[in-house]
Amino acid sequence: MKQRQEIYSSAQLTELIQEIGFLPLLNSGISGYSAEEMVTDDCRYVVFPDGGWDWPLWKWKGPIVSEGNCVYGKFFAGKAGFISRQWWPDFCNYRRSLHPAPAEGSIEEAILLTLQEQGSLITRELRALCGFTGPKMRSKFDAYVTRLQMACRIVTEDFIYPTDKHGREYGWGWALLTTPEQLHGHDACLCSRSPEESFQRLHAHFRTLLPDASDKQILKLIM
Repeated sequence: MKQRQEIYSSAQLTELIQEIGFLPLLNSGISGYSAEEMVTDDCRYVVFPDGGWDWPLWKWKGPIVSEGNCVYGKFFAGKAGFISRQWWPDFCNYRRSLHPAPAEGSIEEAILLTLQEQGSLITRELRALCGFTGPKMRSKFDAYVTRLQMACRIVTEDFIYPTDKHGREYGWGWALLTTPEQLHGHDACLCSRSPEESFQRLHAHFRTLLPDASDKQILKLIM
């Protein structure tokens, strides 16, 4: 990927997402192509001698997503990343052509219906409402949710953090899940192009954005 100036603020990262359209959060398998690799050293994960930690990039996710200019979820081979609102219709159009709407009576349908009824839920709340409360159910449920994100049917609205007795946020936070239609409106998911036309547009964009990437790597991002 073309060498860019290192990012040191959430505003800069937001601007970059709008410029390039697609940005995985962590290692994408393509050298230099992730938010993690683009931020300055001061914004990367660091562990302190007392066991505490700091990770500015991680903390930027919520504010960037809640601004409403991009969509966030596990879109890239099951890994999380950002997509600009400009590119979302084509990406959603093609992905949904690969992953049709869940079958009636399926677990995936139950998950989506629950989200539509509730508006938005953190993962553990959604899991409990869908009945995944037994032993070893967490990983099974997470796999369903990841597939629905890959299908562009679930996205992250924000991140919720627990607070200590002093009101300070701590921990890694919980993803607040919803559907893209509820978050950005039904029209945001509409595309005038056919899925094949969207694919060709996406492929051409990634080929320009990542000239040194192999076709296999590009297809992994698109599909």
